[in-house]
Amino acid sequence: MNRPETLGFANITGKDMDEEKLVTYPTEAFLSREYLAAEKRLLWPKVWQMVERVEDFPDVGDWMTYNVADESIIVMRVADGNSAEAFRAFHNVCPHRGRQLISVPDGVHSVRGKNRTNFVCGFHGWTFDTDGNNTYLLDPQDWHHKLTPEMTCLSTVKLDLWGGFIYINMDPDSVSLKEWMGRCGEILEYFEFDKMRYKWRQWAVYPCNWKVAIEAFLEPYHISGTHTQLLAYGDYYGASQQYGWHSVSKYDTREEKFKMAQSSGTVRAGKGDDARVSTYELIRENYETVMNTASTETLVNAAKRLVDELPETATPAECIDHWLKSAKADDAARGVIWPEIPPEIQAESGLAWGIFPNQNILHGVTFASPAYRVRPFGDDPDKCIFEAYALERFPEGEEPETEWVECERSEKEWGPVLMQDFSNMEFVQKGMKSAGFRGPLPNPHQEQKVVNLHRNLANFMEGRGAPTLLDVQD
Repeated sequence: MNRPETLGFANITGKDMDEEKLVTYPTEAFLSREYLAAEKRLLWPKVWQMVERVEDFPDVGDWMTYNVADESIIVMRVADGNSAEAFRAFHNVCPHRGRQLISVPDGVHSVRGKNRTNFVCGFHGWTFDTDGNNTYLLDPQDWHHKLTPEMTCLSTVKLDLWGGFIYINMDPDSVSLKEWMGRCGEILEYFEFDKMRYKWRQWAVYPCNWKVAIEAFLEPYHISGTHTQLLAYGDYYGASQQYGWHSVSKYDTREEKFKMAQSSGTVRAGKGDDARVSTYELIRENYETVMNTASTETLVNAAKRLVDELPETATPAECIDHWLKSAKADDAARGVIWPEIPPEIQAESGLAWGIFPNQNILHGVTFASPAYRVRPFGDDPDKCIFEAYALERFPEGEEPETEWVECERSEKEWGPVLMQDFSNMEFVQKGMKSAGFRGPLPNPHQEQKVVNLHRNLANFMEGRGAPTLLDVQD
Protein backbone atom coordinates (compact mmCIF):
# COMPACT_ATOMS: atom_id res chain seq x y z
CA MET A 1 0.00 0.00 0.00
CA ASN A 2 1.50 3.32 -1.03
CA ARG A 3 0.87 6.89 0.04
CA PRO A 4 -1.99 8.79 -1.65
CA GLU A 5 0.35 10.85 -3.80
CA THR A 6 1.72 7.72 -5.51
CA LEU A 7 -1.55 5.97 -6.37
CA GLY A 8 -2.67 8.37 -9.07
CA PHE A 9 -6.45 7.79 -9.10
CA ALA A 10 -7.60 10.94 -7.30
CA ASN A 11 -6.85 13.59 -9.98
CA ILE A 12 -5.67 15.99 -7.26
CA THR A 13 -2.59 15.92 -5.04
CA GLY A 14 -1.73 16.98 -1.53
CA LYS A 15 0.01 19.98 -3.08
CA ASP A 16 -3.23 20.99 -4.79
CA MET A 17 -4.95 21.01 -1.43
CA ASP A 18 -2.11 22.83 0.31
CA GLU A 19 -2.52 25.51 -2.34
CA GLU A 20 -6.27 25.52 -1.60
CA LYS A 21 -7.33 24.94 -5.18
CA LEU A 22 -11.05 24.73 -5.86
CA VAL A 23 -12.41 21.23 -6.47
CA THR A 24 -15.65 19.32 -6.79
CA TYR A 25 -16.58 15.63 -6.85
CA PRO A 26 -19.60 13.61 -7.94
CA THR A 27 -22.35 12.28 -5.65
CA GLU A 28 -21.75 8.66 -6.69
CA ALA A 29 -19.92 7.87 -3.46
CA PHE A 30 -23.00 8.78 -1.42
CA LEU A 31 -25.87 7.46 -3.53
CA SER A 32 -24.74 4.57 -5.74
CA ARG A 33 -25.41 0.97 -4.77
CA GLU A 34 -22.71 -0.05 -7.24
CA TYR A 35 -20.24 2.19 -5.42
CA LEU A 36 -21.28 0.66 -2.09
CA ALA A 37 -20.74 -2.82 -3.53
CA ALA A 38 -17.30 -1.80 -4.76
CA GLU A 39 -16.40 -0.47 -1.30
CA LYS A 40 -16.84 -3.98 0.04
CA ARG A 41 -14.15 -5.21 -2.32
CA LEU A 42 -11.78 -2.26 -2.66
CA LEU A 43 -11.98 -0.26 0.56
CA TRP A 44 -12.95 -2.05 3.75
CA PRO A 45 -10.69 -5.11 3.28
CA LYS A 46 -7.71 -2.82 2.58
CA VAL A 47 -7.66 -0.18 5.33
CA TRP A 48 -6.73 -0.08 9.01
CA GLN A 49 -9.90 0.23 11.11
CA MET A 50 -10.40 0.92 14.79
CA VAL A 51 -12.21 -1.97 16.47
CA GLU A 52 -12.33 -1.23 20.20
CA ARG A 53 -10.30 -0.15 23.23
CA VAL A 54 -7.78 -2.46 24.91
CA GLU A 55 -9.49 -2.07 28.28
CA ASP A 56 -12.61 -3.71 26.85
CA PHE A 57 -10.62 -6.96 27.00
CA PRO A 58 -9.47 -7.13 30.62
CA ASP A 59 -9.18 -10.92 30.82
CA VAL A 60 -7.72 -13.68 28.68
CA GLY A 61 -10.61 -15.21 26.76
CA ASP A 62 -12.49 -11.94 26.26
CA TRP A 63 -13.66 -11.57 22.67
CA MET A 64 -15.95 -9.58 20.35
CA THR A 65 -16.96 -9.32 16.72
CA TYR A 66 -16.25 -6.24 14.62
CA ASN A 67 -18.64 -6.02 11.69
CA VAL A 68 -18.22 -3.81 8.63
CA ALA A 69 -19.98 -4.17 5.27
CA ASP A 70 -20.17 -7.94 4.65
CA GLU A 71 -17.17 -8.71 6.84
CA SER A 72 -17.20 -9.94 10.43
CA ILE A 73 -13.96 -10.18 12.38
CA ILE A 74 -13.41 -11.92 15.71
CA VAL A 75 -10.98 -10.11 18.02
CA MET A 76 -9.81 -11.91 21.14
CA ARG A 77 -7.41 -11.51 24.05
CA VAL A 78 -5.17 -14.60 24.23
CA ALA A 79 -2.57 -13.45 26.78
CA ASP A 80 -1.98 -10.88 29.49
CA GLY A 81 -0.36 -7.55 28.67
CA ASN A 82 -1.07 -4.49 26.55
CA SER A 83 0.81 -5.37 23.40
CA ALA A 84 -0.50 -6.54 20.04
CA GLU A 85 0.90 -10.01 20.77
CA ALA A 86 -1.74 -10.43 23.50
CA PHE A 87 -4.53 -10.36 20.89
CA ARG A 88 -5.64 -12.36 17.87
CA ALA A 89 -8.02 -11.51 15.04
CA PHE A 90 -9.71 -13.91 12.62
CA HIS A 91 -12.33 -13.75 9.94
CA ASN A 92 -15.56 -14.93 11.52
CA VAL A 93 -16.05 -17.85 9.16
CA CYS A 94 -15.52 -21.60 9.24
CA PRO A 95 -13.24 -22.79 6.40
CA HIS A 96 -15.44 -25.85 5.82
CA ARG A 97 -18.71 -24.48 4.41
CA GLY A 98 -18.56 -20.80 5.28
CA ARG A 99 -20.83 -20.62 8.30
CA GLN A 100 -20.12 -17.75 10.69
CA LEU A 101 -18.50 -19.15 13.82
CA ILE A 102 -20.20 -16.43 15.87
CA SER A 103 -23.70 -15.70 14.61
CA VAL A 104 -24.08 -11.97 13.95
CA PRO A 105 -27.70 -10.98 13.18
CA ASP A 106 -28.35 -7.95 10.97
CA GLY A 107 -28.44 -4.66 12.86
CA VAL A 108 -26.34 -5.88 15.79
CA HIS A 109 -23.55 -3.55 16.89
CA SER A 110 -21.26 -6.35 18.06
CA VAL A 111 -21.37 -9.75 19.74
CA ARG A 112 -19.20 -10.14 22.84
CA GLY A 113 -18.28 -12.71 25.42
CA LYS A 114 -15.75 -13.95 27.99
CA ASN A 115 -13.86 -17.12 28.91
CA ARG A 116 -13.52 -18.32 25.31
CA THR A 117 -11.10 -21.24 24.95
CA ASN A 118 -12.03 -22.34 21.44
CA PHE A 119 -14.48 -21.80 18.60
CA VAL A 120 -16.89 -24.53 17.52
CA CYS A 121 -18.77 -24.23 14.23
CA GLY A 122 -22.47 -24.77 14.82
CA PHE A 123 -22.93 -26.53 11.46
CA HIS A 124 -20.63 -29.54 11.57
CA GLY A 125 -18.69 -29.09 14.78
CA TRP A 126 -15.29 -28.18 13.35
CA THR A 127 -13.30 -26.75 16.26
CA PHE A 128 -10.49 -24.20 16.43
CA ASP A 129 -8.17 -23.07 19.20
CA THR A 130 -7.48 -19.44 20.04
CA ASP A 131 -4.57 -19.35 17.62
CA GLY A 132 -6.95 -20.34 14.83
CA ASN A 133 -5.66 -23.88 14.43
CA ASN A 134 -8.15 -26.64 13.64
CA THR A 135 -8.28 -29.06 16.57
CA TYR A 136 -11.19 -31.24 15.46
CA LEU A 137 -12.97 -32.17 12.25
CA LEU A 138 -15.31 -35.07 11.84
CA ASP A 139 -14.20 -37.97 9.63
CA PRO A 140 -10.94 -36.61 8.21
CA GLN A 141 -10.44 -39.91 6.38
CA ASP A 142 -13.24 -38.94 3.99
CA TRP A 143 -10.84 -36.38 2.52
CA HIS A 144 -8.28 -39.18 2.16
CA HIS A 145 -6.23 -37.38 4.82
CA LYS A 146 -5.28 -34.74 2.27
CA LEU A 147 -6.55 -31.74 4.24
CA THR A 148 -3.57 -29.74 5.53
CA PRO A 149 -3.45 -27.45 8.59
CA GLU A 150 -3.26 -24.48 6.21
CA MET A 151 -6.51 -25.57 4.55
CA THR A 152 -8.44 -26.10 7.79
CA CYS A 153 -7.27 -23.22 10.03
CA LEU A 154 -9.05 -19.90 10.46
CA SER A 155 -8.08 -16.97 8.25
CA THR A 156 -6.05 -14.56 10.33
CA VAL A 157 -6.37 -10.80 10.24
CA LYS A 158 -3.59 -8.30 10.95
CA LEU A 159 -3.94 -6.56 14.31
CA ASP A 160 -2.03 -3.79 16.03
CA LEU A 161 -2.48 -1.23 18.80
CA TRP A 162 -2.27 2.55 18.79
CA GLY A 163 -3.31 4.98 21.51
CA GLY A 164 -5.11 2.29 23.48
CA PHE A 165 -7.19 1.39 20.42
CA ILE A 166 -7.20 -1.99 18.70
CA TYR A 167 -6.96 -1.78 14.91
CA ILE A 168 -7.34 -4.49 12.29
CA ASN A 169 -6.49 -4.73 8.60
CA MET A 170 -7.72 -7.60 6.42
CA ASP A 171 -5.02 -7.03 3.79
CA PRO A 172 -1.94 -9.18 4.58
CA ASP A 173 0.15 -6.93 2.33
CA SER A 174 -0.86 -3.64 3.98
CA VAL A 175 1.63 -1.21 5.47
CA SER A 176 2.11 -1.34 9.22
CA LEU A 177 -0.27 0.59 11.46
CA LYS A 178 2.61 2.88 12.45
CA GLU A 179 3.26 3.78 8.82
CA TRP A 180 -0.48 4.15 8.19
CA MET A 181 -0.86 6.64 11.06
CA GLY A 182 2.17 8.63 9.92
CA ARG A 183 2.61 12.14 11.26
CA CYS A 184 -0.93 12.08 12.64
CA GLY A 185 0.04 9.21 14.93
CA GLU A 186 3.29 10.88 15.98
CA ILE A 187 1.48 14.06 17.03
CA LEU A 188 -1.37 12.39 18.87
CA GLU A 189 0.96 10.03 20.75
CA TYR A 190 1.82 13.03 22.96
CA PHE A 191 -1.77 13.08 24.25
CA GLU A 192 -1.52 9.52 25.63
CA PHE A 193 -4.94 8.29 24.57
CA ASP A 194 -3.95 4.90 26.02
CA LYS A 195 -4.29 6.38 29.52
CA MET A 196 -7.85 7.57 28.84
CA ARG A 197 -11.01 5.55 29.33
CA TYR A 198 -14.55 5.64 28.01
CA LYS A 199 -16.80 8.21 29.66
CA TRP A 200 -19.81 7.14 27.57
CA ARG A 201 -20.45 5.53 24.19
CA GLN A 202 -23.56 5.14 22.08
CA TRP A 203 -24.72 4.41 18.56
CA ALA A 204 -27.67 4.55 16.18
CA VAL A 205 -28.61 3.49 12.68
CA TYR A 206 -28.93 6.77 10.80
CA PRO A 207 -30.66 7.60 7.48
CA CYS A 208 -27.65 8.78 5.50
CA ASN A 209 -24.54 7.39 3.84
CA TRP A 210 -21.58 6.79 6.14
CA LYS A 211 -19.58 9.47 4.33
CA VAL A 212 -22.29 12.08 4.86
CA ALA A 213 -22.21 11.19 8.56
CA ILE A 214 -18.45 11.53 9.06
CA GLU A 215 -18.27 14.68 6.92
CA ALA A 216 -20.68 16.40 9.31
CA PHE A 217 -17.88 16.37 11.90
CA LEU A 218 -14.80 16.92 9.76
CA GLU A 219 -14.88 20.71 9.79
CA PRO A 220 -15.95 23.69 11.95
CA TYR A 221 -17.14 25.68 8.90
CA HIS A 222 -20.73 24.56 9.59
CA ILE A 223 -20.88 25.95 13.13
CA SER A 224 -21.96 29.46 12.13
CA GLY A 225 -24.86 28.09 10.10
CA THR A 226 -25.84 25.06 12.19
CA HIS A 227 -24.98 25.80 15.83
CA THR A 228 -25.90 29.48 15.84
CA GLN A 229 -26.38 29.53 19.62
CA LEU A 230 -22.62 29.03 20.03
CA LEU A 231 -21.77 32.26 18.21
CA ALA A 232 -22.56 34.31 21.29
CA TYR A 233 -19.53 32.80 23.02
CA GLY A 234 -16.78 32.48 20.44
CA ASP A 235 -15.60 32.89 16.88
CA TYR A 236 -15.52 29.70 14.84
CA TYR A 237 -13.44 30.60 11.84
CA GLY A 238 -11.69 27.38 10.85
CA ALA A 239 -8.89 25.91 8.81
CA SER A 240 -7.85 22.40 7.82
CA GLN A 241 -4.82 20.61 6.43
CA GLN A 242 -4.16 17.29 4.76
CA TYR A 243 -1.61 14.88 6.21
CA GLY A 244 -1.57 12.18 3.57
CA TRP A 245 -4.20 9.62 4.51
CA HIS A 246 -5.38 11.74 7.41
CA SER A 247 -6.14 15.41 8.05
CA VAL A 248 -6.60 17.95 10.81
CA SER A 249 -9.02 20.80 11.39
CA LYS A 250 -8.34 23.71 13.66
CA TYR A 251 -9.73 27.04 14.72
CA ASP A 252 -8.11 29.91 12.86
CA THR A 253 -7.83 33.43 14.23
CA ARG A 254 -8.22 36.71 12.42
CA GLU A 255 -6.91 38.86 15.28
CA GLU A 256 -3.27 38.64 16.25
CA LYS A 257 -3.97 39.10 19.99
CA PHE A 258 -5.75 35.73 20.10
CA LYS A 259 -2.93 33.76 18.47
CA MET A 260 -1.13 31.33 20.81
CA ALA A 261 -0.08 27.70 20.82
CA GLN A 262 -3.46 26.58 22.16
CA SER A 263 -5.71 28.84 20.09
CA SER A 264 -6.23 26.34 17.27
CA GLY A 265 -7.85 23.77 19.57
CA THR A 266 -10.45 23.58 22.31
CA VAL A 267 -8.43 25.61 24.81
CA ARG A 268 -8.96 29.17 23.65
CA ALA A 269 -10.38 32.50 24.73
CA GLY A 270 -13.96 33.41 23.99
CA LYS A 271 -15.05 36.67 22.45
CA GLY A 272 -15.85 39.66 24.60
CA ASP A 273 -14.07 42.51 26.33
CA ASP A 274 -13.50 40.55 29.55
CA ALA A 275 -11.43 37.49 28.61
CA ARG A 276 -12.00 35.97 32.07
CA VAL A 277 -15.73 35.81 31.53
CA SER A 278 -15.74 34.95 27.84
CA THR A 279 -13.25 32.10 28.26
CA TYR A 280 -15.47 30.48 30.88
CA GLU A 281 -18.69 31.06 28.94
CA LEU A 282 -17.22 29.53 25.77
CA ILE A 283 -15.91 26.38 27.45
CA ARG A 284 -19.04 25.93 29.57
CA GLU A 285 -21.40 26.22 26.61
CA ASN A 286 -19.41 23.75 24.53
CA TYR A 287 -19.15 21.29 27.40
CA GLU A 288 -22.78 21.34 28.45
CA THR A 289 -24.36 21.24 24.99
CA VAL A 290 -22.15 18.48 23.56
CA MET A 291 -22.96 15.85 26.19
CA ASN A 292 -20.24 16.95 28.63
CA THR A 293 -17.45 16.61 26.08
CA ALA A 294 -14.96 18.89 24.28
CA SER A 295 -13.55 19.65 27.74
CA THR A 296 -13.66 18.26 31.29
CA GLU A 297 -15.37 19.26 34.50
CA THR A 298 -11.96 20.24 35.90
CA LEU A 299 -11.31 22.63 33.03
CA VAL A 300 -14.79 24.14 33.25
CA ASN A 301 -14.51 24.74 37.01
CA ALA A 302 -11.04 26.26 36.68
CA ALA A 303 -12.31 28.62 33.97
CA LYS A 304 -15.22 29.64 36.19
CA ARG A 305 -12.73 30.87 38.84
CA LEU A 306 -10.88 33.16 36.44
CA VAL A 307 -13.10 36.10 37.31
CA ASP A 308 -12.12 35.72 40.99
CA GLU A 309 -8.44 34.96 40.49
CA LEU A 310 -7.41 37.48 37.81
CA PRO A 311 -7.89 41.22 37.37
CA GLU A 312 -10.30 42.55 34.76
CA THR A 313 -7.29 43.76 32.74
CA ALA A 314 -6.02 40.21 32.18
CA THR A 315 -5.25 39.52 28.51
CA PRO A 316 -6.55 36.43 26.70
CA ALA A 317 -3.07 34.88 26.86
CA GLU A 318 -2.84 35.52 30.61
CA CYS A 319 -6.26 33.99 31.13
CA ILE A 320 -5.36 30.87 29.17
CA ASP A 321 -2.05 30.47 31.00
CA HIS A 322 -3.62 30.86 34.46
CA TRP A 323 -6.58 28.65 33.55
CA LEU A 324 -4.40 25.75 32.40
CA LYS A 325 -2.07 25.96 35.40
CA SER A 326 -5.05 25.94 37.77
CA ALA A 327 -6.75 23.04 36.03
CA LYS A 328 -3.52 21.06 35.88
CA ALA A 329 -3.03 21.51 39.63
CA ASP A 330 -6.64 20.60 40.33
CA ASP A 331 -6.32 17.41 38.31
CA ALA A 332 -3.02 16.48 39.94
CA ALA A 333 -4.64 16.80 43.37
CA ARG A 334 -7.19 14.15 42.39
CA GLY A 335 -4.68 11.84 40.75
CA VAL A 336 -4.94 12.87 37.09
CA ILE A 337 -1.50 13.74 35.70
CA TRP A 338 -1.32 15.71 32.49
CA PRO A 339 1.08 14.66 29.73
CA GLU A 340 3.77 17.16 28.80
CA ILE A 341 3.02 18.43 25.30
CA PRO A 342 5.54 20.79 23.66
CA PRO A 343 3.99 24.07 22.43
CA GLU A 344 4.91 23.31 18.82
CA ILE A 345 3.11 19.95 19.02
CA GLN A 346 0.11 21.58 20.72
CA ALA A 347 -0.10 24.09 17.90
CA GLU A 348 0.28 21.50 15.13
CA SER A 349 -2.23 19.15 16.75
CA GLY A 350 -5.11 21.52 16.06
CA LEU A 351 -8.68 20.73 17.04
CA ALA A 352 -9.68 17.36 15.59
CA TRP A 353 -8.21 14.67 13.35
CA GLY A 354 -9.93 12.76 10.61
CA ILE A 355 -8.31 9.31 10.62
CA PHE A 356 -9.06 7.74 7.25
CA PRO A 357 -11.45 6.32 6.46
CA ASN A 358 -14.10 6.45 9.18
CA GLN A 359 -12.79 7.97 12.42
CA ASN A 360 -12.77 11.53 13.74
CA ILE A 361 -11.31 12.53 17.13
CA LEU A 362 -11.50 15.93 18.83
CA HIS A 363 -8.73 15.93 21.41
CA GLY A 364 -7.46 17.77 24.45
CA VAL A 365 -4.74 17.25 27.02
CA THR A 366 -6.97 15.11 29.25
CA PHE A 367 -9.76 14.04 26.89
CA ALA A 368 -10.49 12.81 23.39
CA SER A 369 -14.10 13.68 22.79
CA PRO A 370 -16.38 13.92 21.11
CA ALA A 371 -15.10 11.19 18.82
CA TYR A 372 -16.94 9.42 16.03
CA ARG A 373 -16.82 6.26 13.95
CA VAL A 374 -19.15 5.41 11.07
CA ARG A 375 -19.77 2.26 9.05
CA PRO A 376 -22.07 1.27 6.19
CA PHE A 377 -25.33 -0.45 7.08
CA GLY A 378 -26.14 -3.46 4.93
CA ASP A 379 -26.60 -2.82 1.22
CA ASP A 380 -28.42 0.49 1.64
CA PRO A 381 -26.37 3.57 0.67
CA ASP A 382 -28.94 5.71 2.50
CA LYS A 383 -28.13 4.24 5.93
CA CYS A 384 -25.13 3.94 8.22
CA ILE A 385 -24.10 2.93 11.71
CA PHE A 386 -23.16 6.13 13.54
CA GLU A 387 -21.15 5.88 16.76
CA ALA A 388 -20.11 8.61 19.18
CA TYR A 389 -18.01 8.25 22.30
CA ALA A 390 -16.08 10.24 24.89
CA LEU A 391 -12.68 9.44 26.37
CA GLU A 392 -11.21 11.09 29.45
CA ARG A 393 -8.39 10.65 31.98
CA PHE A 394 -9.74 9.49 35.34
CA PRO A 395 -8.10 8.85 38.71
CA GLU A 396 -7.08 5.20 38.93
CA GLY A 397 -10.03 3.06 39.96
CA GLU A 398 -12.60 5.78 39.22
CA GLU A 399 -13.19 4.98 35.56
CA PRO A 400 -16.92 4.61 34.83
CA GLU A 401 -18.23 1.29 33.57
CA THR A 402 -19.65 1.75 30.09
CA GLU A 403 -20.93 -0.27 27.18
CA TRP A 404 -22.19 0.52 23.70
CA VAL A 405 -25.83 1.64 23.98
CA GLU A 406 -28.18 1.98 21.03
CA CYS A 407 -30.01 5.30 21.41
CA GLU A 408 -32.98 6.78 19.63
CA ARG A 409 -32.36 10.03 17.80
CA SER A 410 -33.59 12.59 20.33
CA GLU A 411 -32.17 15.61 22.12
CA LYS A 412 -32.53 13.76 25.41
CA GLU A 413 -30.16 11.02 24.21
CA TRP A 414 -27.73 13.07 22.07
CA GLY A 415 -27.93 16.68 23.28
CA PRO A 416 -28.85 19.79 21.28
CA VAL A 417 -25.64 20.19 19.27
CA LEU A 418 -25.50 16.64 17.94
CA MET A 419 -29.20 16.73 17.10
CA GLN A 420 -28.50 19.83 15.00
CA ASP A 421 -25.79 17.88 13.21
CA PHE A 422 -28.15 14.94 12.73
CA SER A 423 -30.70 17.15 11.01
CA ASN A 424 -28.05 18.14 8.48
CA MET A 425 -26.97 14.55 7.85
CA GLU A 426 -30.43 13.30 6.97
CA PHE A 427 -31.29 16.18 4.67
CA VAL A 428 -27.91 16.34 2.95
CA GLN A 429 -28.54 12.73 1.93
CA LYS A 430 -31.94 13.72 0.54
CA GLY A 431 -30.74 16.93 -1.08
CA MET A 432 -27.92 15.35 -3.05
CA LYS A 433 -30.52 13.36 -4.98
CA SER A 434 -31.96 16.55 -6.43
CA ALA A 435 -31.59 17.13 -10.16
CA GLY A 436 -30.80 20.72 -9.24
CA PHE A 437 -27.68 19.85 -7.26
CA ARG A 438 -24.65 20.49 -9.45
CA GLY A 439 -22.11 18.89 -7.10
CA PRO A 440 -20.30 19.88 -3.88
CA LEU A 441 -18.25 23.07 -3.63
CA PRO A 442 -16.13 22.40 -0.52
CA ASN A 443 -14.39 25.33 1.15
CA PRO A 444 -10.71 24.81 0.22
CA HIS A 445 -9.47 26.48 3.43
CA GLN A 446 -11.92 25.20 6.04
CA GLU A 447 -13.19 21.91 4.54
CA GLN A 448 -9.96 20.40 3.30
CA LYS A 449 -10.57 17.34 5.50
CA VAL A 450 -13.66 16.60 3.43
CA VAL A 451 -11.75 16.96 0.17
CA ASN A 452 -8.97 14.73 1.50
CA LEU A 453 -11.51 12.04 2.40
CA HIS A 454 -12.65 11.88 -1.22
CA ARG A 455 -9.11 12.06 -2.60
CA ASN A 456 -8.17 9.02 -0.53
CA LEU A 457 -11.40 7.19 -1.29
CA ALA A 458 -10.78 7.64 -5.01
CA ASN A 459 -7.30 6.16 -4.66
CA PHE A 460 -8.73 3.02 -3.09
CA MET A 461 -11.81 2.94 -5.32
CA GLU A 462 -9.80 2.91 -8.58
CA GLY A 463 -10.87 6.45 -9.43
CA ARG A 464 -14.59 6.19 -8.65
CA GLY A 465 -15.89 9.48 -7.26
CA ALA A 466 -12.55 11.23 -7.78
CA PRO A 467 -12.38 14.98 -7.06
CA THR A 468 -11.55 17.24 -9.99
CA LEU A 469 -10.13 20.72 -10.13
CA LEU A 470 -12.63 23.42 -11.02
CA ASP A 471 -11.73 25.36 -14.14
CA VAL A 472 -12.02 28.82 -12.62
CA GLN A 473 -10.25 31.71 -14.26
CA ASP A 474 -8.23 34.02 -12.00
